[in-house]
Amino acid sequence: MKVTDILRVKGNTLYTVTPDQPLAEAAAMMAELDIGSLVVMEHGDLVGMLTFREVIQAVVANGGAIGTRLVRSVMDDAPLTCTPATEIDEVRRMMLLRHARYMPVLDRRTLMGVISFYDVAKTVVDAQDFENRMLKAYIRDWPEQGEPTTGPAAG
Repeated sequence: MKVTDILRVKGNTLYTVTPDQPLAEAAAMMAELDIGSLVVMEHGDLVGMLTFREVIQAVVANGGAIGTRLVRSVMDDAPLTCTPATEIDEVRRMMLLRHARYMPVLDRRTLMGVISFYDVAKTVVDAQDFENRMLKAYIRDWPEQGEPTTGPAAG
C-alpha cells in the first residue's frame, strides 16, 4: 500500500500559512479548523510545517502567551516529507523514528497533501481488518478432515 492510497481516501484539502504570518493567526486557524498542522508555503514552495507541538513550545517559552512571534520563528523548517509512491510501511518507520505526527506529501516540488500518523495507523488497521475477514472466510470454507473434496485432486 502506498501514500497515494491514503490521499485518495482522505481527499486533497490543504491548509497553509506563510512564514511571515503571525503565530497567533496560525494558531487561531488551527483551533477553528480543528487541525493539528499547517503547511508553511512561500512562493509556491514548502518551507516548513507548523504543528501544535511548535505552537505549545512557543507559548511555554513566552510565559504562557503566544505574543507577536511569526510562524517563521517556530516552524519546523526541515520537515519530513514523502512522495505519493512511498510505501506505507516506510512512512510509518520514518514517522516513528522522527516522532513526526504529520508529513507533507510532495510530487517533485508540488504539495499533494499532508498525511498524519492517524491516517497511517487507520490505513494499516483497515488493511489488517480486511485481511482478517478474508482469512476467516477462507478458513470457514475449509473442508473438514475426512470430508470428500471435489475437483481434479479427488478420486
